[in-house]
Amino acid sequence: MAQIPFAPDVFTWPAEKPQLIGARCRSCAAVTFPAQDSCPRCGKLEMEQRLLPREGTLWTWTTQEFLPKEPYASGETPETFKPFAVGLVQLGDDVRVEGRLTVSKPDEIRFGMGLELVIYPFRTDEDGTQVMSYAFAPSEGGN
Repeated sequence: MAQIPFAPDVFTWPAEKPQLIGARCRSCAAVTFPAQDSCPRCGKLEMEQRLLPREGTLWTWTTQEFLPKEPYASGETPETFKPFAVGLVQLGDDVRVEGRLTVSKPDEIRFGMGLELVIYPFRTDEDGTQVMSYAFAPSEGGN
């Protein structure tokens, strides 16, 4: 089965230990995700690609209780949709990234928990191609 990323230049998959691709401003050191051409802090065009840490800490979270619309739709229907958790994950000292969590029950989630980047099949296209995206799973080390 063919697999493709949901968007180019967002993560380094199919690397064995994939990382998100962000950017860092050479002028003021602001870090962004996804990568941008201009700095949101100082406005300069001095951004360089930066691979973000694979592990982070859950800063805040919520649940998605309704079927998302495009471009966030995963191919689920109202009958097959299951609510899921979305978190804001602090990666290193530089940036917070929003992403789906692989756990969704409130008793499985706690502020400050350790998370690790994973790549998962987001949807399957009509031709059978799996479209891959990123999520955050509880890390082995916890926190």
